[in-house]
Amino acid sequence: MIKSLKIAIYIIAIQFLVVSFSYGQEKEVKDCFEKINRATFAFNMALDKVLFRPVATGYRKLPSPIRTGTSNALNNLSNLVTIPNNILQGDLKAAGNNTIRLIINTTIGIVGIFDPANILGFEKLEKEDFGQTFGAMGVGEGCYLVLPVIGPSTVRDAVGSLVSMSGGDAWYNVTVKNDTQYFKESDYYYSKLTEGVDFRAKNLESFDSLEKSSVDFYATVRSLYLQDRERKIKNLKVKTDTLDDSDWDSLEK
Repeated sequence: MIKSLKIAIYIIAIQFLVVSFSYGQEKEVKDCFEKINRATFAFNMALDKVLFRPVATGYRKLPSPIRTGTSNALNNLSNLVTIPNNILQGDLKAAGNNTIRLIINTTIGIVGIFDPANILGFEKLEKEDFGQTFGAMGVGEGCYLVLPVIGPSTVRDAVGSLVSMSGGDAWYNVTVKNDTQYFKESDYYYSKLTEGVDFRAKNLESFDSLEKSSVDFYATVRSLYLQDRERKIKNLKVKTDTLDDSDWDSLEK
């Protein structure tokens, strides 16, 4: 059953990538599902107002060491996806740096709560995922998508997430896919939920300001997301408004 599911996922992925490559030849990303996307966006905004924003506001009130430690631990976990994508993109220097960071911070840094690797000269680099790797390989974005709860995406990035869940994410593998005595399935979802809250908390003011100043907030978020993905694929050293995932220490200076 699992083997058949994997085969089905790979077939779907290939089909999506063929479509995405053809769209990638055009300058503008198509919003093929705009009506559905706008409805999903409205649902996500309502959910944000009643759940994520209040939780993120409360999270901001936690002592700085707790927020910093949580953010560090989440970043440490993200290396489990970043490292294989560094390798797939041919960036072996970044892969080596991130592997050493993972080892040092998981052990000496107590599962990543602290970041001794940075002190030792192994700096924190940009996160990478399978969507970015596809983009680096020349695969176009395909149609723009808005996913429930998750938010902005594209066909290419959605396929990247499928690849991650079909074996590309070691954290997903040891929590959700495999029955281990050390981790539970809920550990994965708790970490993803906390990651979302941490990210939302870092962008509270900028997100609110953008919403108030935008004539069409949906179109503004779509544009910012696509710009940010392009920036990450090209490894440009700039930040996108409302999508800042910097360390808490640097944000509060």
